[in-house]
Amino acid sequence: MTTKSISKAKSIILYLILFATFFIVQSCSNSSGSSSGISNVESLGKVGSKAGEIQGITNWINSKPLNLADLDGKVALIDFWTYSCVNCIRTLPYLKQWHEKYADHGLIIIGVHSPEFNFEASVHNLQSAVDEFGIEWAIAQDNEFETWKAFGNRFWPAKYLIDKQGIIRYTHFGEGEYHDTEMAIRMWLDDAGHDMSNINISNDFGPIQHKLALSRNIEKRQTRELFAGLKFNLRARPPYMVQTEMYENPPDSLIMLEDPGEHLNHFLYFHGMWSNGFEAVKHGRRTNDLEDYVAIKFVATSANVVLGYTTQDYRVYATINESPIEIENRGSDIKEDENGQTYLLIDSSRMYNIMQSSDYLERSLQLKSNAQDFSVFSFSFGSYPEGP
Repeated sequence: MTTKSISKAKSIILYLILFATFFIVQSCSNSSGSSSGISNVESLGKVGSKAGEIQGITNWINSKPLNLADLDGKVALIDFWTYSCVNCIRTLPYLKQWHEKYADHGLIIIGVHSPEFNFEASVHNLQSAVDEFGIEWAIAQDNEFETWKAFGNRFWPAKYLIDKQGIIRYTHFGEGEYHDTEMAIRMWLDDAGHDMSNINISNDFGPIQHKLALSRNIEKRQTRELFAGLKFNLRARPPYMVQTEMYENPPDSLIMLEDPGEHLNHFLYFHGMWSNGFEAVKHGRRTNDLEDYVAIKFVATSANVVLGYTTQDYRVYATINESPIEIENRGSDIKEDENGQTYLLIDSSRMYNIMQSSDYLERSLQLKSNAQDFSVFSFSFGSYPEGP
């Protein structure tokens, strides 16, 4: 048997083991789903307790430095987020509504930005994201996770509603429950003596996921969030990458990989020369014919990818089912070149929206680039009628 055949056989064996493991894990777990943005939905148990203090903040955006003790008579909504997280991004329209409606009636929103990836710790990158999203409320840069730890937080996004006396009165982790959150905001603003008689409550309960998004059949279930970096794979059960070479070599090794050809929902497949980094998998060479790629079989209505940027813009070509992405299914970041090929222009380290569709289907995705700067951090998916 050749070395190539042995490597392929090992990948197939691991592939089968991962499939079996994932089936067992999903069958035995309380499935809250990757679409909620959290690993489970249990409360942190701090409702009714004194809120932790805002501490260790390295930079403030849209505000002077704030302390909860200084917010006399106000109600605070602490929102833990990170700017490349799709679950956080989906909550931003609701935060904007609450800020616009209640900022002049005693509510102060403080977005505590605790970075998931190292590039999110950059002041420049965070400021660019705040500008791009049109965020006007206070943003506290919690690079060392000190405020995160003070709240005992574990999730992105996470919301803590704090009354005028500094007591946590309501929490919510992940997406959704927007109507309940607004009801809680109004209740504690009223308790603080603020008049909201002329402010209508929204009847928007948030979008509804496709009925199969949380299916117990893992091949029909919405694809989980997929991480490429070793630090995520080594603690994931099962890991996101199936190719054994990624784990047999030291971090940041240049590895020649072969796509095994048969793909399962919920896993990443690399082909060509790649480097197995701690946070991301990086393209290991400059190419001419887009011969190296990352491939995924996914089930969803939308797909996104977090990609890295260094000093030069580069293109990442995207295909769905081996063809350019159809116009009606193109994500907000997809462009078309002179030959009708669809691509992403990578001009910053952030999340890029690849596709959006109203159809919940199984699809195959390939991303290719000739650039050596091509760095893959993670993929995320949705099962809503619209949006990322």
